[in-house]
Amino acid sequence: MQQQHHPLLSASLGTQREIVSFHFGTDSHQRVYIQAALHGDELPGMAVAWYLKHKLLALESAGQLKAKITLVPVANPLALSQHWHGTQLGRFHTQTGQDFNRRFPALGETLAAELADVLTQSEYENKRIIREAIDRHYRDRIAKNELDSQRYTLMRMASQADLMIDLHCDWDALPHLYTTPHAWQEIEPLARWLGSEVQLLAQISGGEPFDEACCEPWVTLAEKFSGKFPMPRGLLPVTLELRGVADVAPEQAEKDADAIINALIEGGYIEGDVGESPALLNPATELAGCEYIHAPHSGLLLNHRALGEWIKAGEVVAEIVDPITDQVTPLIAQYGGILYARNLMKFVTTGMLAVRLAGENAGRSGALLVE
Repeated sequence: MQQQHHPLLSASLGTQREIVSFHFGTDSHQRVYIQAALHGDELPGMAVAWYLKHKLLALESAGQLKAKITLVPVANPLALSQHWHGTQLGRFHTQTGQDFNRRFPALGETLAAELADVLTQSEYENKRIIREAIDRHYRDRIAKNELDSQRYTLMRMASQADLMIDLHCDWDALPHLYTTPHAWQEIEPLARWLGSEVQLLAQISGGEPFDEACCEPWVTLAEKFSGKFPMPRGLLPVTLELRGVADVAPEQAEKDADAIINALIEGGYIEGDVGESPALLNPATELAGCEYIHAPHSGLLLNHRALGEWIKAGEVVAEIVDPITDQVTPLIAQYGGILYARNLMKFVTTGMLAVRLAGENAGRSGALLVE
């Protein structure tokens, strides 16, 4: 194992931060990148990453790694420093108000212009050329602020991988994941081993999240040069939502780490035999088919249905209660689906997202992710 330190551009005197990465295996043609806590208050992934580090170290010592695996247990030191009267503020950058998992840069068009006269008739060589171009771009790119410095540091490591796993969690939720339609077939074993109950697919979900930004150069280059050059498969992205923010427990974290290891074995990144993967709990659905139910007014949020229940159109999933006026407003599913996530807060303000259902008929468009 090699440990690397990546200093970030300092925002203020005496506040130098860094990202620490751990690298396992040889510089193989196969590469895996795993990071945790890009949203700094989502800690289940950090616990999983800690178990993964020790398991990967043992696998490396046993000579079982068939890929170079990079692990970043703490992907967002900026967020970990943001506290207000005892409350951690990890989703948004307090200086700019930006979501830490949005506005990552797209490189595809720039790389297409740069590599048009460089790519070859060898898929293996083209993969090497693209990786070097991505590394060079982020190595030489000058960050204007600390937030961009963090983004570029993470993207430089992650964008060159064959498989990129971003560990997150939700407010109060079932285990679920996000990936792209083109990657789903390769990601499905991970969903099986993890016991993911909802699999959400979108090629473009809006907002330039990390996972989509990592695969964007590969997708764009394949579209630009398909038929002219043999192009590599490119990066497979997946964001794992490891239940809710309070689901930080050693037993569950180690079980999730084992699930990721088993999926990497099945995918050929680690040598071993894990047998047949478990059954997929639910088929993949389009992210656009999810129903987001918002609070029409402020009040106490009373949930009437449990996580994992199938909600039919027209059924009540929760109520908003105003204890001053006695106004009680039912939150009714318009389309229905699996109740896979809900707000952890029990007091909601007008317009706040309260409940999410994974169905097939909502037909949303535009920005599909939670803002």
